[in-house]
Amino acid sequence: MSTLQALIFDFDGVIANSEPLHFAGLHRTLKEIGIDLSEADYYANYLGYDDRGCILAALAANGRAADAVTVTHLMQRKAEAYLESVKHQSVVFPGVAEFVWKAVANYPLAIASGALRHEIEHILESAALRGAFLHITSAEDVTRGKPDPQPFLLALKGLQERHACLTPASCLVIEDSLPGVRGARAAGMKVLAVANTHTVQDLHEAHAITHSLLETSLTDLQRRLWPAT
Repeated sequence: MSTLQALIFDFDGVIANSEPLHFAGLHRTLKEIGIDLSEADYYANYLGYDDRGCILAALAANGRAADAVTVTHLMQRKAEAYLESVKHQSVVFPGVAEFVWKAVANYPLAIASGALRHEIEHILESAALRGAFLHITSAEDVTRGKPDPQPFLLALKGLQERHACLTPASCLVIEDSLPGVRGARAAGMKVLAVANTHTVQDLHEAHAITHSLLETSLTDLQRRLWPAT
């Protein structure tokens, strides 16, 4: 019989309020090649994908070639724009630090994100949260991004190096996007969606939904999502 034994966090939109910065960086980068990505289009159709996925989707939507050189160049330009903006402000959501430190007292924690590793590390270090996470799966680690389950399964594999008994059914994933919710469910994990960047209606495929980690109790979630334990 499974019970809650580990937590796997998405990063952008869950820990870091960085989606506006990702949009700004992507918008600026695509504008350089004559593609004008609107904010509404970004939040409706691009959220949850990594940089490569966003750029490939934008090129395809605008009938542009997606050769490896072009994609790599655009990814580099977008990453530079994003990192420059994030250096100058704190982007961690209210309540996240408190939630993380309460959780780590009882469970091993990991991150499964489509963000680049140095972006994740920089924000976690700035917020004094890096030490809470045993493992980070970032964009560089996967060949298939969300909604594929690979990021979550790799994060679980990383946790299993220290906690061999963990199974997908014992993991709670915390996500903010539909691709993330679907990827976590495909991995066989329970999902808590945080309505930071999408509406509750958009996230209805999650096992549970909250408006903020500030108002979230892991004890209550365990009772609701693992009722027989």
